[in-house]
Amino acid sequence: MEWRERDGVRWLEAELPGARAAFSTRVGGVSDGPYESLNVAVKTGDDPDLVRENRGLLAGAVGIDPADVVMGRQVHGTELRWHDGRQSPRVYADAVRSPDEVDAQATGEPSLAPLVMVADCLPISLAGSGGVAMVHGGWRGLAGGIASAAAERVEADAAAVGPGIGPCCYEVGDEVLAEFDDLDGVADGRMLDLPAVARQLLERAGVGSVEVAELCTRCNPDLLFSHRRDGETTGRQAGLVWRRADG
Repeated sequence: MEWRERDGVRWLEAELPGARAAFSTRVGGVSDGPYESLNVAVKTGDDPDLVRENRGLLAGAVGIDPADVVMGRQVHGTELRWHDGRQSPRVYADAVRSPDEVDAQATGEPSLAPLVMVADCLPISLAGSGGVAMVHGGWRGLAGGIASAAAERVEADAAAVGPGIGPCCYEVGDEVLAEFDDLDGVADGRMLDLPAVARQLLERAGVGSVEVAELCTRCNPDLLFSHRRDGETTGRQAGLVWRRADG
């Protein structure tokens, strides 16, 4: 992955076979206070007009039409939504509430860009012969098989996992650890390595290439939002993926 910056917007970019993924930071937007500055989430309490402007800034920086971004209302579930065309209502472009409770988005259309919002959970992008997908990878979704389901849906052979909470900061209870006791080396006491969990689950699903950012949201307050660090009143960054025009 490589850092990119355009018009003040900073993001981490990954190359996938025939596709590209972008993982935004909190840098380059217009929100202030706890949402400073590139917050892309409405439900956190930020001004919707500022969120709409932030979303436009992010889309413009990475070269995507905001109307081509597809997303859902995330509930830490395992539902995946397939998209054949633009959303109505335009959830991302108009910063309106999504009618769909869904934590993974996928498409085979080159013009569309699936997106998820995160503030500690993992944004997981996938690309394969069947299309591209973006997954909201919290522990509940990963335990429920959301990553492997998305990988199967797009016949993924490559994945890129963006910034999320690291094993340095993710202390969990026994009930969470028990969900992953069949994986090797993903926990040190009560500290769970969520990126390692995602990597192993993706590899089990047949994804041959998995790139992980290894950047902890909680440890980087100037760069990334973190729910565990800042509580309910904070912003969200995004992960999005799309097929390259030359792909």
